[in-house]
Amino acid sequence: MARLLIVHHTPSPHMQAMFEAVVSGATAPEIEGVEVARRAALAVTTPDVLEADGYLLGSPANLGYMSGALKHAFDTFYYPCLDSTRGRPYGLYLHGNEGTEGAERGVERVTKGLGWECVAATVVVSGPPDKEDIQRCWELGATLAAGLME
Repeated sequence: MARLLIVHHTPSPHMQAMFEAVVSGATAPEIEGVEVARRAALAVTTPDVLEADGYLLGSPANLGYMSGALKHAFDTFYYPCLDSTRGRPYGLYLHGNEGTEGAERGVERVTKGLGWECVAATVVVSGPPDKEDIQRCWELGATLAAGLME
């Protein structure tokens, strides 16, 4: 069975709504043969990353950069996973009230170094997520999970 790992930092109601939509999409009834694991960015381990076939990353943009929690996660597993996870798919969702470009660029740099392949458009939300934003998050989760179906 394929495994999708959602690594998230969810410190706000807006991030929680986005996270729940991503999980809902990834676990939709039409998605078969994909286990979805959820790990808070401060709790994710190297084995979690090595055991996954694809990744969905979620972070607020704090002061124009990814959250410290997501950066910590990358710092924890980057070198132990560097040679073993190349070519795996990933997607990203971000929330920020302004200046999310630095956060997106930072995640892209790290994932490029890991050799991961972005397989869906990044979902970026500013302010409270509206119905369309929630739908885009749902579609992101469904896209990543469907891509792992065997």
